Amino acid sequence: MDKLIAAFDKFDSYNKTDPHVCTWEGVTYPQEFFLALKLHEWVLQLSPNASEELLLASRSQHIGRWEIPRSSYPDGRIPYLQWRKDLAKHHAALVTNILQTVDYQSEQIDRVTQIILKQRLKADPEVQVMENALCLVFLQFQYEDFHPKHEPDKMVNILKRSLQKMDEAGHLKALALQYSPQGMVYIREALKQIN
Repeated sequence: MDKLIAAFDKFDSYNKTDPHVCTWEGVTYPQEFFLALKLHEWVLQLSPNASEELLLASRSQHIGRWEIPRSSYPDGRIPYLQWRKDLAKHHAALVTNILQTVDYQSEQIDRVTQIILKQRLKADPEVQVMENALCLVFLQFQYEDFHPKHEPDKMVNILKRSLQKMDEAGHLKALALQYSPQGMVYIREALKQIN
């Protein structure tokens, strides 16, 4: 437990250096620090008996995300996917270094990075919990600001790609969140197209 708390402290300190900020319920936070806290909360909600490795991954999934901005890659789907892949490797490397400083063993570190890299999605229950939680954080805290900036067809396609990675339990949680009327229309249409 001491190692877990020490790791959380280091993850949080790193994410607090994010120059981007977000405001939630009148309080301003460094963006990735806020999102890491919310991801951790969702993982605990979805998996109350989560393993130590899943908890570590939940608090560090997007650590240092701002260090490789999307704008540093060309437009388009293929560069976007490469950016996502490079980011995941960046997160895993940062987490590995931090966990080594608080004396985690290589076996546990490897497991944390497997979850962060989302290896064996759909086959690994802990990776599936992480994917559900990531999508739910987006839907709860970012989606309502995001969807008005996109054309309806594009928004439904974006949602489809996210919702396809979730399982049925994740879909039920997604439907239980509060959305604007238009936001809910897009969610329902995306779910209809993948079911």
